[in-house]
Amino acid sequence: MNASLKQTILRVNDLGKQVATTDGSLTILQGISFQLDRGDSIAIVGVSGSGKSTLLSLLAGMDVATEGGVELCGEALEKLDEDGRARVRGRHVGFVFQSFQLLPGLTALENVMLPLEVLGRGDARPEAEDLLRRVGLENRGHHYPNQLSGGEQQRVAIARAFVASPEILFADEPTGNLDAVTGQRIIDLLFDLNRERQTTLILVTHDDNLASRCHRRLQLDSGRLVENR
Repeated sequence: MNASLKQTILRVNDLGKQVATTDGSLTILQGISFQLDRGDSIAIVGVSGSGKSTLLSLLAGMDVATEGGVELCGEALEKLDEDGRARVRGRHVGFVFQSFQLLPGLTALENVMLPLEVLGRGDARPEAEDLLRRVGLENRGHHYPNQLSGGEQQRVAIARAFVASPEILFADEPTGNLDAVTGQRIIDLLFDLNRERQTTLILVTHDDNLASRCHRRLQLDSGRLVENR
């Protein structure tokens, strides 16, 4: 993409997070700054306990920083209350989790339709059916999550995340519970949709193969950014 046409979708400025403990204040994150353009992909990496999932929660507005700020799709999250942050997520954000988080009482098709129904969209079924075809599950739409393999459940979760055409997608260890072959298929699917829909990807991962596919890499160490490339 021509640099002059790039649009910044996420700005992070001197972000920090402290929590109170019985031994005093504990610093989880400190001095995190970076920005992302639309269509970029970035891997957040680091050892367990380095602050990756906390950072993801702050970027998505699911947690509140104690210092600094996050501007997501033009909205300063620190200036919004919980309802306001939820509104921003509903308009702009998709999620994929390691644990899939499908609703067990809904079929695969109904799980994918749900975000569009929440938005009041009348085209929920055809859009959901199209995404299920895109992820290779057109014949599994009537199955419930417990009737699907782990890889199939994750593909349903990805279809659900992309169905409302989010501007930015957050994924927390999306291949963590999958075997190597299935994990590779999920990686290919994420980046196919990233390219086709210009959805910005922010991925927390221990998977070097997944991290290497991203445009950029952020490495955290004890809550500090030690690599940004």
